[in-house]
Amino acid sequence: MKEIINTKNAPAPIGPYNQAVKAGNTLYISGQIPLIPSTMQLYSGTIKEETELVMQSLNSILEEAGMNFENVVKTTIFINDMNNFQYVNEVYGKYFQDENAPARETVAVKTLPKSVRIEISMIAVSF
Repeated sequence: MKEIINTKNAPAPIGPYNQAVKAGNTLYISGQIPLIPSTMQLYSGTIKEETELVMQSLNSILEEAGMNFENVVKTTIFINDMNNFQYVNEVYGKYFQDENAPARETVAVKTLPKSVRIEISMIAVSF
């Protein structure tokens, strides 16, 4: 059975998708970009600030599904400039402990929705 997960504490979808879908014990979280949830305006700050906002949105979605970052098993990070990787990784790393961090790939892409610099999606599992 498929359950749609949405929270007002993360940006509303800007297309034909949901913030997350839970199927059984697995949660698939759509890519989050640095949008301010309350206004749906793009946040324009440092790449570290933008990454922090994205991680906060992901946290809100996880919480809405009754999970947290310990449940995350897979992450995909899309960035538009690999020179920003160290800054993104610094912020991202605060949310996980090395010994139980999820699998992950980081991909540099030419453009992202709304021409943002970062987008992160996740898969989480309730144990």
